[in-house]
Amino acid sequence: MSAPTTTTVPAAIDPYPSRTLAWYVVAVFVLAYTFSYIDRTILTLMVAPIRASLHVTDTGISLLHGLAFAIFYTLLGIPLGRLADRHHRVRLTMIGIFFWSLMTALCGLARSFLQMFLARVGVGIGEAVLSPSVFSILTDYFPPRKLPLAMSVYTAAIYIGAGIALIAGGTLIAIIPAMDLPIIGHMEPWQVVFLWVGLPGLFVVSLMGTVREPKRRGLLKTSGTATDMPIGAVFHYLINRRGAYFLMMAGYGCLSLAYNGVNAWIPTYFIRVHHWSAHTVGLNYGIVLAVAGTCGIVCGGLIAGRMKARGHHSANVVTGVIAGFIMLPSGVIAPLLSSAYLSLAVYAVFVFGAAWPFGAAAAAFQELTPNQMRGQVTAIYFFVLNIAGIGMGPTLVAVLTDRLFKNDSDIYLSNAVVALITTPIGIFLLWRALKPYERYLLVSNFTN
Repeated sequence: MSAPTTTTVPAAIDPYPSRTLAWYVVAVFVLAYTFSYIDRTILTLMVAPIRASLHVTDTGISLLHGLAFAIFYTLLGIPLGRLADRHHRVRLTMIGIFFWSLMTALCGLARSFLQMFLARVGVGIGEAVLSPSVFSILTDYFPPRKLPLAMSVYTAAIYIGAGIALIAGGTLIAIIPAMDLPIIGHMEPWQVVFLWVGLPGLFVVSLMGTVREPKRRGLLKTSGTATDMPIGAVFHYLINRRGAYFLMMAGYGCLSLAYNGVNAWIPTYFIRVHHWSAHTVGLNYGIVLAVAGTCGIVCGGLIAGRMKARGHHSANVVTGVIAGFIMLPSGVIAPLLSSAYLSLAVYAVFVFGAAWPFGAAAAAFQELTPNQMRGQVTAIYFFVLNIAGIGMGPTLVAVLTDRLFKNDSDIYLSNAVVALITTPIGIFLLWRALKPYERYLLVSNFTN
């Protein structure tokens, strides 16, 4: 009798880790992701002082916030995702956290646009390690019907971190004076803020050392091992299932563009149009991000999990379609309102809807993908998501303001136009992805 072709043991005879351990791991990852979003988001509240110090336009700021971070975050994500598929994922995350925290602190030492740009590139390189490793790890800690909620709780750190960045950043800007430090020299308040938010992230590195590397699950049913999937084989796998993968990536990319493009300029919108101070914006919009974003993504994950438990196989993608219908009217209406607090309330609905799909989206890609390539597929997904969202979104809003409307106070029109154009495209693409996603999911030839 010939030997079996697979070298893996079916997951059914190897139980998942205990619920307590699994949720402890989620908590550690949430803390790490929270710090990452504090580090990448704090810049949005300090547009005016950075513009004054570095002598840049809105477009220049958008490059610091978007392109400088996104280009290496996305380009290096694929080789780093491959490392996650081949090597110890927990150790990789520890290295990434250390590096991005250090580079965030170095943003505070920048004396020119170029220095700031390079420091932001460094932040992107460090953060590119995190989610490809974490998504793969969580898929090995949680069974499929529990995975959407776990992914949603982890991804909620986006909104927790961004909210804390705005709340704490606004407070720090209000109370921190300029400083003259030995060796470093003169530092503006915004530079000191970068030091404050960057260095504490180093604490998370030691906490990450308590996380155990889990057994890999969901291996492709071939004679290979978990370490022999080259990027060519990954792209071949994706192309053969392009009706699901490509439509999903493009659809979520459009929703990401709508959210990140608008969100990057919401603090500036309230400062320019409604004449709020940075402290007022940070407190009010920070609370909206933290509360509405967290509620949205957790609700999306809960509902997707319950739908899957009832036999709705495409539930993880359905949440994206629902999200688009929440984002579209709220994203267009919010910046056009004359009342600042009414606008803030409608933006809360926009954030809730924008957060809704992305925990379930992470689970959708993981359950469609064998373990040998989950890190790489996650990195490719993040490449699309972040080039569209972080790379193009803020710049698109800035270019509309600078080139089309030609008035800083017309930032509200740019926000409305971006939401109006990109959100319907995302809805359509995800709707088209529903059937192929369910079809490929049901015929996947790997254990889970």
